[in-house]
Amino acid sequence: MRVAGIDIGSRTVKLIVVEEGNVVVAKKRINSHDPLVTTRELLRDVPYDRAVATGYGRHLLKRYLNCDVISEIRAFALGAKALIPSCRTILDIGGQDTKAISLNEAGDMIKFEMNDKCAAGTGRFLEVMATALGFSLEDFATAALSAARAEKINSMCTVFAESEVVSLVAQGARRNEVALGIHGSIVGRSIALLNRVGVRGDIVFAGGVALNRCVRQLIESRIGVPVVVPADPQTIGALGSALYGASGLVRGDT
Repeated sequence: MRVAGIDIGSRTVKLIVVEEGNVVVAKKRINSHDPLVTTRELLRDVPYDRAVATGYGRHLLKRYLNCDVISEIRAFALGAKALIPSCRTILDIGGQDTKAISLNEAGDMIKFEMNDKCAAGTGRFLEVMATALGFSLEDFATAALSAARAEKINSMCTVFAESEVVSLVAQGARRNEVALGIHGSIVGRSIALLNRVGVRGDIVFAGGVALNRCVRQLIESRIGVPVVVPADPQTIGALGSALYGASGLVRGDT
């Protein structure tokens, strides 16, 4: 049986198809104003017998594609544990939210924490700040890593922080030092979430922001232990959804 796992995030839609325990399809696409259309394009010419959705748009897919659904917390727990069996802590920084999840040895969630409804400390925040400083996302991380010191960023509201960044540059602050300050502020919020769930065992860093070298290095430096970044950290939720469907578990938003 081929099972499709679909993770509809705020910024991207991810697809993983598993067959007999193996990943046979892995795709992702930038989301649009119509996530249903984006998902249908992603599924085009992809054969599957069952589909399970997670993420913001999971109930939309349940309604229009007649698929099953699973919560993001459960999907990430299943996906991370499958990739890294020793995983006990998950940090997921996506486009619009940040989650910290603590697991037991069986891979069941013990506790989780999530940021508030503001985009501060997420991938979207990084995108806005990079644009304000005139960097691409890749150059943004590189510039931050080149700074000898960090410029303090006081506001974590995306709108106010953007104004603060523009003001700092106008006052002569070095762009790379401002970039390091922005990365540091994101890391500070992420570590606060990790501390609430308790850092234990191997830590899996998931989501698009896991691809940011500066964020990863700052987290490791501040918590004093390495984090594990899977080959494609953006598809962990989709993988967990597919594995859930393949396991034959009872349907529902668990």
